[in-house]
Amino acid sequence: MNIAKSLLLLAILLPALGFPAHPEENNAISNFISNEFSSSAIEKEIWLNSELKRDIKNIMQHDYHQFRIKYWKHQTRTAWVLEEIGKERLITSGFIIHNKQIEKTKVLQYRESRGSEIQRDFFTQQFIGLTINQKNKLDKPIDGISGATLSVRAMKKMAALALYLHDHVNQTPQHL
Repeated sequence: MNIAKSLLLLAILLPALGFPAHPEENNAISNFISNEFSSSAIEKEIWLNSELKRDIKNIMQHDYHQFRIKYWKHQTRTAWVLEEIGKERLITSGFIIHNKQIEKTKVLQYRESRGSEIQRDFFTQQFIGLTINQKNKLDKPIDGISGATLSVRAMKKMAALALYLHDHVNQTPQHL
């Protein structure tokens, strides 16, 4: 295999294994976690079994591209860093969940050429306090942004997924 093919394969596999592909993304994630949690937060991961994959597929409306998802936990608060394609490129977002509702949403890496308004507070603040219903859908509507429909849809899916995963890890006995 030549070097170009090896690098392409690495670029595809690293995100699929749960590793961010770019150093600036690592910094954004580290800053998000350190700003939201004390040093006592524990980094964990959840491996996606067949039940989780099925439920995630229903939430995301496609198979999720990772085998595991990292998260951070301190007492009953969790932090999730998730990715979803907007129109053509990945959007990386962080979600803080507490008491089964969204406490904070932040776009950590926006790669699309349009729709960057989803990074602004007026948009992300709409997610604060949201929960999911029994169908794993957000319990309240999110106002869209003209020209960013697919990015808004991606954010809504990631928010629902973060809430679902929070519920899952807080209901499932954790094995040491």
